[in-house]
Amino acid sequence: MPRPVLLIFTDLDGTLLDHETYSHEAAAPALEALRGAGVPVILASSKTAAEIAPLRADLGLAAHPAIVENGAGILEPGAEAPRTGSRYRALRTALDQVPAPLRQRFRGFGDGGAHWIADATGLAPEAAALAAQRLYSEPGIWSGSEAEKTEFLAALRAQGVSGREGGRFLTLSFGASKAGQMAEIAARYSTPYMVALGDAPNDREMLEQADQGFIIANPHRAPMPPLDGEETGRIQRIAAAGPKGWNQAVLRVIADFGI
Repeated sequence: MPRPVLLIFTDLDGTLLDHETYSHEAAAPALEALRGAGVPVILASSKTAAEIAPLRADLGLAAHPAIVENGAGILEPGAEAPRTGSRYRALRTALDQVPAPLRQRFRGFGDGGAHWIADATGLAPEAAALAAQRLYSEPGIWSGSEAEKTEFLAALRAQGVSGREGGRFLTLSFGASKAGQMAEIAARYSTPYMVALGDAPNDREMLEQADQGFIIANPHRAPMPPLDGEETGRIQRIAAAGPKGWNQAVLRVIADFGI
C-alpha cells in the first residue's frame, strides 16, 4: 500500500458517533478533509463486522480496514461481514468445556439470541440481530460470585481464552486487542504517524500506543483516569463531546500537518 502521511484510528460510540443519536454529522468537515487528502480512517469498535460494514460504507471509508469486536478481529477493505466464523465457533466450544456449574453462571450473546440481546442492551431488534452476528468474541452477563468468576476465567485461560470486563458485559475472546490490530494495520501502510481517538477505558491501549491520542469527552460516564502520555501532551483531552469533539481534534491534526 502507498504510505499516507497519517493514519486515523477512531472509536465509534461516544467518539465519532453521538452517544444518543448515533449521528456523525458534526464530524463532517474533518471527515471530508481527510477523504480529500487520502488519509485513511480506521474504525475501531466493540461493534461486530455486521454492524460496522454498513456504517463504514455510509462514512465513505469502505476502502480501509476496520477493527471489530473490540480488537478481536479485522474487517478487510471492501468486505461484507461473513455470517459465521471459525474463531467464534472455537470460542463457543471452549466455553462449553468449562465445568457446568460455572458455565451456567455466564449467559453470552450466543446463548440468549437477538431478542435477549435487545433486552440486555436496549438496542432495536434489527440492531440486536446485527450484534448477534459474532465472528471473534462473546460478550455476556456474569451472574455468579467473584470467586466463581475467577475459577471460570482460569478454566478459559487454560484453553487460550481471555476475559475483559466492560460496563456491563464480560467479553471473552482469544486475546486480540484494539492496540494489537492497530499495529498490524499500521504495518500495512509502512507505519505512518498514527492518531487515535476514543472516549472510554477500552480505548486506553489504543490511545497510549498512538503517536498522538485524543480523549473525547463523554458526559455519560466518569472521566478516564490519567493516561501515559498526557503529561507530555502526546495524549490530549478534548472538552467537547462526541463528533463535535472529534471534529475539533482532527481539524487540529490537519492544521498541524498542513493538509
